[in-house]
Amino acid sequence: MTDTTVKTPWHLWAVGAVAVLWNAYGGYDYIMSMTQGAAYMATAGMTPDQIAYYEAMPVWMTAIWAIGVWGGVLGSLLLLLRRKLAFPVFAVSFGAFLFSLLYTYGLSDGGKVMGFMMQDGVKVASSMIVIMNVMIAVGCAFFTGYAWTMAKRGVLR
Repeated sequence: MTDTTVKTPWHLWAVGAVAVLWNAYGGYDYIMSMTQGAAYMATAGMTPDQIAYYEAMPVWMTAIWAIGVWGGVLGSLLLLLRRKLAFPVFAVSFGAFLFSLLYTYGLSDGGKVMGFMMQDGVKVASSMIVIMNVMIAVGCAFFTGYAWTMAKRGVLR
């Protein structure tokens, strides 16, 4: 019998730690949005129309949001535990995020509503929302791809 144990590269711990922190913020945002609602969203700079949009979101869309957020958290933990399951969990999380973008900008009027935010009490056009969505997509793609690569190399078991 041959020993096929693959040494864990140092970067797995670094990427795993960043993934946990990255996705923990998503978990924090989700919990605060669910428990503090409009008050939390207002402190995050959302306009009254944006807050109303989130509060009127269908339950199934809130479930998609939860799958995206908590899938990212779980995928991060599975990555640190060196489990192959990290890849499909990250992939489902990424898919949920992409579906939420499709819903917001294609299947509802969310694109019109989310195009602005409050800054110092003034409603301003928000390229920040676009930048934030791009950063989240890049992060999701990176963590998903990284988990896939580590699984293919035999680092994840």
